[in-house]
Amino acid sequence: MESNGHISFLCLSIIFCCLCLDSVTAIDTISSSQLIKDPETISSNNGMFTLGFFSPQNTTNRYVCIWYKTRTLVVWIGNRNQPLKDSKGSFTISEDGNLVVLNATKHVIWSTNVSNISLKSNTSAQLQDSGNLVLIEDATGKIIWKSFLHPSNVFMPNMQLITNKRTGQKVEGTSWKSPSDPSFGSFSLSLERPKIPEIFIWEGTRPHWRSGPWNGIVFTGIPTMQSVYNLNGFSVLVEGDDSVQLSFSPANSDRLVLYMLDWKGKIQEMIWKNSKSQWEVLFTVQKTDCEVYGICGAYGRCSSQAKPICNCLRGFEPRNEEEWNRKNWTSGCVRKKALQCENSKVDSKSDGFLKLEKVKVPDLADWSSARSEEKCRSQCLENCNCTAYSYEAGIGCLSWSGNLIDIQQFSSGSIDLYIRVANSELDKERGATATFTIAAITVIVTLVIIVTCAYVMWKCLGRERKKRKLLLFSCCKGSAEQTNDNIIGELSQVKLQELLLFDAEKLANATDDFNYSNKLGEGGFGPVYKGKLENGQEIAVKRLSRASGQGLEEFMNEVVLISKLQHRNLVRLLGCCREGEENMLIYEYMPNKSLDTFIFDPPEHKFLDWKNRFSIIEGTARGLLYLHRDSRLRIIHRDLKASNILLDDELNPKISDFGLARIFGGHGDEDKTRRVVGTYGYMAPEYAMGGLFSEKSDVFSFGVLLLEIVSGRRNSSFYNNEQSMSLLEFAWNMWNEDNIVSLIDQYICDPVHEKDILRCVHIGLLCVQESARDRPNMATVISMLSSEIVNLPALSQPAYILKQNMLNSLSNEESQGLFSNNSATITDIQGR
Repeated sequence: MESNGHISFLCLSIIFCCLCLDSVTAIDTISSSQLIKDPETISSNNGMFTLGFFSPQNTTNRYVCIWYKTRTLVVWIGNRNQPLKDSKGSFTISEDGNLVVLNATKHVIWSTNVSNISLKSNTSAQLQDSGNLVLIEDATGKIIWKSFLHPSNVFMPNMQLITNKRTGQKVEGTSWKSPSDPSFGSFSLSLERPKIPEIFIWEGTRPHWRSGPWNGIVFTGIPTMQSVYNLNGFSVLVEGDDSVQLSFSPANSDRLVLYMLDWKGKIQEMIWKNSKSQWEVLFTVQKTDCEVYGICGAYGRCSSQAKPICNCLRGFEPRNEEEWNRKNWTSGCVRKKALQCENSKVDSKSDGFLKLEKVKVPDLADWSSARSEEKCRSQCLENCNCTAYSYEAGIGCLSWSGNLIDIQQFSSGSIDLYIRVANSELDKERGATATFTIAAITVIVTLVIIVTCAYVMWKCLGRERKKRKLLLFSCCKGSAEQTNDNIIGELSQVKLQELLLFDAEKLANATDDFNYSNKLGEGGFGPVYKGKLENGQEIAVKRLSRASGQGLEEFMNEVVLISKLQHRNLVRLLGCCREGEENMLIYEYMPNKSLDTFIFDPPEHKFLDWKNRFSIIEGTARGLLYLHRDSRLRIIHRDLKASNILLDDELNPKISDFGLARIFGGHGDEDKTRRVVGTYGYMAPEYAMGGLFSEKSDVFSFGVLLLEIVSGRRNSSFYNNEQSMSLLEFAWNMWNEDNIVSLIDQYICDPVHEKDILRCVHIGLLCVQESARDRPNMATVISMLSSEIVNLPALSQPAYILKQNMLNSLSNEESQGLFSNNSATITDIQGR
């Protein structure tokens, strides 16, 4: 009996091991008898890719998809246009051998739809280590379908963009409709022109962007590609006149690089950062308006460094001068002089060519077998329809007939283009060359005189610059001496000559005379305008308003403080302008404006998911810590609020508006002022009522801001609410009622993030406690946010709740004694 027991145990062990082995080997595979139910998943053998069910942000629709490591980036979606409406869907292999997505009633809503599967052959599906989902015929091992040939909006290593005119095969990517809707969007990405391969982005059926032709190494219309992209091993395979395919393979196989076509039609190069467990955008194609297809019309040239960006080619003029002056360039340009095409031989009266250097050559080129630039030129000259030619060693001879469309000027790299013009235009060119030669000789002759005068001129200019700097400094000094909030000690340490002084006229030109259409917003200082300098750099110009309660003191305070602060979470001051009554500050331009435009604007805040909101919270905290502890000057901001947090193009937060900031004097922890400034709702009670300010004043403002980010509601929106007089009181009541879900913005209310959101609410309530000594400092806040401090302290009642209850029980006459007589300067709660 004992022997039989051992045998039974051995058999059971063998069966158990086989089952375990089977489960291990099948982790990346779906068999014909297997059903993957939501939320079940399978993973590739290397664990890099997972296939399962997924809901994009701000929607409950479910999709079968593949993601990399985390669900932060979906690389492929099956049922893009047929979402599941609940979590009862499944993914399996149907009786006809196809992969299918089934809804709750087992109806097929999506299928791989392969028609040539043998009825006698079983199939299985495997998620490969490359992220490619393949359908395999079990009997032959033949792959009969793969997701790499049916991409979504992501182009991964070893995928292929394919165009085969002979077979009609076309593999292309398609953008999402919106961040919440992965169905087919407006933009598609494809490889075109087998003879002269180019990547195109299409908006519907219209070209939106193109890469320029492939020269065997790079796409010539992307001048940075040689230094940035070629490390990724791009390869273009041309097969005859009908077929072309593109793929890439990174030189470093240990890192995942991919390209994503976003819902706005832009291509982003992204890399997975293991150290941060997140994706990082390395490069974005279509950064300027010049990259929009045909923006300057026929025979127009676009340069992002020029103003205006569109100009007619030499020998051409605007077709419609009025439209051109209105910056509607799509009407294009026409020739000034007709071509002398009848003079087909090269003589003094024949047409010629003007050279245009370093451009993305026009679209719709014809390729010829000419093996030299001279042969290419003569072929074009002999063809009356030829309007331009270009010769590139890796491409060969290109020529154009008809209009020249989509020419972009670059500062380096790319190709030279030769444009056909009438002989009279060449005479002008020769005359210009002769004039230039004479001018050059004149310059050489007078060079000695110029060198002699240079030293004197330099000295004079130096004195003028010094005079302007001293004027700026003296104005600042005079302002500082008129206030008890003395910053003159710090002014003596600041090298104001390092700050760039802008000319008022240039700033007026950059903003179209401060046109209302360029207005970004308005704060306590005055209006803020978007501008573009002559070199193409975008800026934000803050202009002191005569009606503003702020003035020269706040202006100089901001100049002094922010010019000496350098941190990725502080907005960068580029310079200032003081001419006559004009006082202006010039900042880097933030394309996403301020945080309040996102979290308090119903159409916008749904696009700010929890990951972005937490990143903004953390970045703002790090910016405050730098001000309080890490910068050379110890700074108290005193006006931290949502409208003073600006967002760059990647939604990174940057603290702005230092007009009310103070250099914290001495070695104490607290200071006092008789002039209370800031914004009601964000001011700590000891500061609003007693003029006492410290690091903990900013911590209080940060706590209010954190609760606003989590709730999506302004603190001030509760003033007329019978149940709660402020967001702080509402948050405190919900916390005590264990109903904190009522506080959380519905667009981020997700069980996956609930623990992290509750932790942030706890931290926010710690920051707004009544007593300043009970609030954590910013170093502690950052440790709490990063979970370095696991157990958070117990909470006490937030500020203002007790005082509000007292006010409700007192008469108006009695309540007046609770407040000091300090005056308050209140800044406007608006976006910029």
